[in-house]
Amino acid sequence: MRNIDKFSRIVSGTMTWGSWGRQLSKKEMVELMHHCIENGLTTFDHADIYGSYSTEADFGNAFADSGIKREDIQLVSKCGIQLTRGRDNRINHYQYDKDYIIWSAEQSLKKLRTDHLDLLLMHRPSPLMDPFEMAEALQQLLDSGKVKHVGVSNFTPSQVALLEKAIPVSANQVEFSLTHDEPMYDGTFDDCIVGKRLAMAWSPLGDFFREKNERTKRIKKVMGPLMEKYGADESQLLLAWILKHPANIYPVIGTTSKERIILSAKAAEMELELQDWFALLVASQGHDVP
Repeated sequence: MRNIDKFSRIVSGTMTWGSWGRQLSKKEMVELMHHCIENGLTTFDHADIYGSYSTEADFGNAFADSGIKREDIQLVSKCGIQLTRGRDNRINHYQYDKDYIIWSAEQSLKKLRTDHLDLLLMHRPSPLMDPFEMAEALQQLLDSGKVKHVGVSNFTPSQVALLEKAIPVSANQVEFSLTHDEPMYDGTFDDCIVGKRLAMAWSPLGDFFREKNERTKRIKKVMGPLMEKYGADESQLLLAWILKHPANIYPVIGTTSKERIILSAKAAEMELELQDWFALLVASQGHDVP
């Protein structure tokens, strides 16, 4: 990784902490923050849009009352998506002009009650993005110390290369799981390895618990003996499968369940054997490796 401070191996995603999910009270957020940290999840993943632009402020207000030292956690946030929910926009769109990026990052700092972000990600690529104008904004944020590292989310390798013509890209957060494995094949994780970028995975459990189909049945069948072999549940096996990849992927988990957080943290200690990893891959894809 490009000089990124050590993030926790499992990252706590905050998308459902506020109005888009559990609607946790300030007291509940404080308790959940402490619980995450106690179990080794010290990195918290945000985006300005979460809760229709309200969750960062809810988290920040809780953080201010938590007694947690800023140096003991890492804060990630994202910008670039303009929603009609929470803002006076006529249509959902992307915005990456210099003034907007700087303003958005400063809004995140204010709402999160912090003087810096450990990582700022450009949330989704825009067909109108100008890498050199984006770089001006990002470099200004880096030079001021308001942002320690900059990266992207949901960018293809060619889009990363486009931005990197103007500024180093330290991370790429993409959708990745056993049931959504495209980043292993489309060059995304190859690019992370070659470019020494932090690879992060959102929705790391995929649709395993959401969909009941033939693929899920195949995976469950393979998981049966593996759960007994590793003393793990299904979600832990799904995380351990991701963690074995040589891109050193950091899963962003979305749960607010204290028990699930404990189990997720323990998954980071698991090491799947090679053939078990491939058994899960084959079960998901429905065919043997070529």
